[in-house]
Amino acid sequence: MKIEDCFRIGTILKTRGLKGELQAFIDYPHADDLEFDTLFLEIRGKLVPYFIESFKIPLKNTAYIYLQDVDHVDKAQPIVKKDIYLPNTVKPVKNEGEFTLRDLLGFTAIDEDEGELGEIIEIQELPQQLIATVVYKNREVLFPLSEGIITGIDEVKGIVYVDLPEGLLDIYLD
Repeated sequence: MKIEDCFRIGTILKTRGLKGELQAFIDYPHADDLEFDTLFLEIRGKLVPYFIESFKIPLKNTAYIYLQDVDHVDKAQPIVKKDIYLPNTVKPVKNEGEFTLRDLLGFTAIDEDEGELGEIIEIQELPQQLIATVVYKNREVLFPLSEGIITGIDEVKGIVYVDLPEGLLDIYLD
């Protein structure tokens, strides 16, 4: 399974107890509505499948997971801090008109002051926010995708208008 064939739903945070239970941060919206019996963890750049014994989301953004053959804290510890992926086949189909910030991948970012920054080549999901990556003046530039930064989105033309904080680009270009 390749990363392109999957979507990220969260990250394993820590072990919980001695019987191999894992606690995960789930930042995918409505993850409790998804139906799956296998998840994939990114380990050394590859997706490794794990069969699920139990997957519960008792609190918002928190999941408790038991994986098959991970029955002791010593077996669980090596997979802590790994990203969790599910195959695209279990991803819900979006209704027409549903658009999220993750859909900005491939859009052209245009800053109010600097003009065209380039195509968004990656969107990283951090617990606090989404981070976009563009290549501007042959340098990789990261900026947050948030209400304070995004000033407009043109879905038809594939353009996202941004107002980057003063000095942000200087950090990457100096």
